[in-house]
Amino acid sequence: MSFFKQYILHPRSVGAVKASSKHLAEKMIEDVNFNEAENIIEIGAGTGAFTEKLVNAKQEETRLLIFEINDEFFKLLQKKYKNIHNVYVIHDTAEHMSRQMKKHKISKADYIISGLPFASLPREISVRILKECRRNLKMGGSFITFQYTRLKIPFLRHFFRRISIKKEYKNIPPAYILNCKN
Repeated sequence: MSFFKQYILHPRSVGAVKASSKHLAEKMIEDVNFNEAENIIEIGAGTGAFTEKLVNAKQEETRLLIFEINDEFFKLLQKKYKNIHNVYVIHDTAEHMSRQMKKHKISKADYIISGLPFASLPREISVRILKECRRNLKMGGSFITFQYTRLKIPFLRHFFRRISIKKEYKNIPPAYILNCKN
């Protein structure tokens, strides 16, 4: 199973021809305070470029919920992380985040890390997911995502008032990292 093959089969939900670079993964998590985070959620985990960094950096008691809807990517993540304490790989859409958080007795997330391709997802799905993210993020928490262009920033501002932007050039293509707060 290759990332490129999954892109060809599911271009609207995979959104890239290649997995994110380790440089992008490092920049995506650099604002996460792993010493204080109780609950972290990752949505659109793909093959786990960000997941690996999150699993390795989180405290043992920190709960990490990983959402992946693609069957092949889910199987890969499940195989790799199923035996790690407080790491839960969920084969579901982020649209059902509230339901899954309740199931895992999580009231709010400190951080939501997103690998979702908002530029290619249908608008109504993006709206539902972003509403779930805003609803389930604790006050002062961060929704961190990346995009290949700045085109979706005005759209994201409908859900998050403050957005700080960084750029990672060592990724194909280069990407903007958006740290969004209420």
